Amino acid sequence: MAAGEQEGSAAEPEQEQEPAAEEPRSFKDLGVTDVLCEACDQLGWKVPTKIQIEAIPVALQGRDVIGLAETGSGKTGAFALPILQALLETPQRLFALVLTPTRELAFQISEQFEALGSSIGVQSTVIVGGIDTMSQSLALAKKPHVIIATPGRLVDHLENTKGFNLRALKFLVMDEADRILNMDFETEVDKILKVIPRDRKTFLFSATMTKKVQKLQRAALKNPVKCAVSSKYQTVEKLQQYYIFIPSKFKDSYLVYILNELAGNSFMIFCSTCNNTQRTALLLRNLGFTAIPLHGQMSQNKRLGSLNKFKAKARSILLATDVASRGLDIPHVDVVINFDIPTHSKDYIHRVGRTARAGRSGKSITFVTQYDVELFQRIEHLIGKKLPAFPMQEEEVMMLTERVAEAQRFARMELREQGEKKRSRNDDDDTEEAIGVRNKVAGGKKKKRKA
Repeated sequence: MAAGEQEGSAAEPEQEQEPAAEEPRSFKDLGVTDVLCEACDQLGWKVPTKIQIEAIPVALQGRDVIGLAETGSGKTGAFALPILQALLETPQRLFALVLTPTRELAFQISEQFEALGSSIGVQSTVIVGGIDTMSQSLALAKKPHVIIATPGRLVDHLENTKGFNLRALKFLVMDEADRILNMDFETEVDKILKVIPRDRKTFLFSATMTKKVQKLQRAALKNPVKCAVSSKYQTVEKLQQYYIFIPSKFKDSYLVYILNELAGNSFMIFCSTCNNTQRTALLLRNLGFTAIPLHGQMSQNKRLGSLNKFKAKARSILLATDVASRGLDIPHVDVVINFDIPTHSKDYIHRVGRTARAGRSGKSITFVTQYDVELFQRIEHLIGKKLPAFPMQEEEVMMLTERVAEAQRFARMELREQGEKKRSRNDDDDTEEAIGVRNKVAGGKKKKRKA
């Protein structure tokens, strides 16, 4: 393993005498400098994760890296530490750029950079959609060390913000590269690659190796080292996965039954659309559950607000679309419920990756209606196992139907009211996905939807 060979040369001389050299035990063994080792310690990172053991020594040697790792594996540390160490050696503004698919992930990466680099005065700026461009231009004028951005908004600034360029850039990171490309950001990524120096270090991280990611790798990386932690799709061992087979019209009742059965846990419930996320959140609130939604049609402040309430355990149920299913470090989810089955089997891996993180156990329950059988079989095929049915008391579920029907009626009324308020305000929320697709879709569609 690259990390094992690296240990002797990267460590300080007196460490070479230590007998245990088969596998690095600490960040110091990987070659991370003392001041950053202390920062890791303050963050509670006691030992490096597998992807960090593989990637950090290679990155410190100055090589390009392709990291394939499942969600929750410590990828951010694997690229942030080598960048910060290089920055310490040659301090420079506009040193590194991290591209990510969603706003939430961008804020989270920024938090980790700031935490790891606080003692050395690292400044980072987040450049994403849904936030005022003027204040972002001012932040860029101050020339931060690290920019964390979604591709659409960054291209906007490269084209329109006077005096801003990335000609001196030393590091480029593409995090969740498969997802950046799936969201139709290819043209934006191409534009960015054209205006940054060829002489740079590039780290590409992806949970899956798709054809698009391979093409990007050929275009952007020079002779990279591949660090794969899990090449086959897998879900964490300590995750108990179940399914329930139910008639589509009783889905809400079954959800309420499970939330009652497993009361006292924190839940993350995945829905397929923004509308269904909002509807289900209203339905659960009407039944007395503390539920909050998180989806792409909410403003940036509301999305961060929802996330923070859930993180602070002020709410025990977070309902989300797939915008929130990857890369978000929500530490204490006990149960993931796939209320709507994911259409792409790989999304199943990322959704259930929200629980059973960092060695803890967790549960996932997938709702399968008469229309979802084929999708469910694809998921079982992908993860290579048959899932057991979650034990249910059907008659208890049926006793809930009347109360649930009433709550559904209230939720529909509230949704209608919210829709009318939105129309009167003409509230046009700039979602991240919209930016990627904008070039393909004529603006007329939005107007039609509002009419």
